[in-house]
Amino acid sequence: MPGTPRTPRDLVEEALRLLLAKDMAGFAGLWAEDGILEFPFASAGYPQRLEGRDAVREYLRDYNDHVIPTAVVSRTVHETADPEVVVVEFEVDGTVVATQRPYRMSYIAVLTARGGEIAHYRDYWSPLAAAEAMGGSVDELTAAFAGEEAHA
Repeated sequence: MPGTPRTPRDLVEEALRLLLAKDMAGFAGLWAEDGILEFPFASAGYPQRLEGRDAVREYLRDYNDHVIPTAVVSRTVHETADPEVVVVEFEVDGTVVATQRPYRMSYIAVLTARGGEIAHYRDYWSPLAAAEAMGGSVDELTAAFAGEEAHA
């Protein structure tokens, strides 16, 4: 809908559509130029905060080298008293690239929108669950997404 401002709910729907389309550059493009992506439960060595659309784009650049999302199997969007903020619960099915094992991960995100873009996104996911799904340790998961070798 060109010209129509995107609501927080619209941004959630578009983000999930782009995730399934494996369009991580488009996904990152939903962020405001100075938008923030936070991981409150990040393990040591994993980024806890990314500032700016370019940082989000760089972080997501190799996402599909690790996980190929195939379906959003559940999704609930909770409206809040602030019309710019939604809380989203969702589950994603996919495949772990390195092992070809099935992947299912649950997420809770708090999304704040301003001007039709994501201004702030807090991503509450479990590094332990992700490491288990990917068949490795939290250190290996951290290294994979940080672009470093695993620390022993």
